[in-house]
Amino acid sequence: MTLQLKIILSFALVVGLAIIIVLTNRALKKFALLRAIEPHRKKVISSILYFSYYLLALFIFIIILGVELKQFAIFVSSILAVLGVGFFAQWSLLSNLTASFILFFYHPIRIGDNIRILDKDYELQGKVKDIRGFYMLLKTNDGKLITIPNSVLLQKGIELLKNNENEEAL
Repeated sequence: MTLQLKIILSFALVVGLAIIIVLTNRALKKFALLRAIEPHRKKVISSILYFSYYLLALFIFIIILGVELKQFAIFVSSILAVLGVGFFAQWSLLSNLTASFILFFYHPIRIGDNIRILDKDYELQGKVKDIRGFYMLLKTNDGKLITIPNSVLLQKGIELLKNNENEEAL
């Protein structure tokens, strides 16, 4: 492949990446407005999506530069093996990130909601103060701030209670 073709393909990759990011940003804004998603939750999801786009673009750019596909496949499989071992060792981190995606797109809990987490050993009740990429911050009725991993929210039953502000059932 000639140098001129490599430059043209690299430029096309950058333009394509910019277009994909703009389209993703628009779609995410529409989805967040439609589902009344909090801005910081939208930011977490967009950051993860953008990171994946940049990583994919980097791999494509390496191929454009002329690295042989066989060598590249060996390199990628080695990296994935190391990451796989690391994620297996830190399974809770990976499960909490996955749970944050599910909470973002499908779960009815929002900041400001009063909830009760149904557990036979520890029944927690309070107001949702914040939902992050790895945990949710719950303020109990006695004023304690408790962090609960997102994966726990998906494993336990959650009861949405009436809000004190508007006294409507959620």
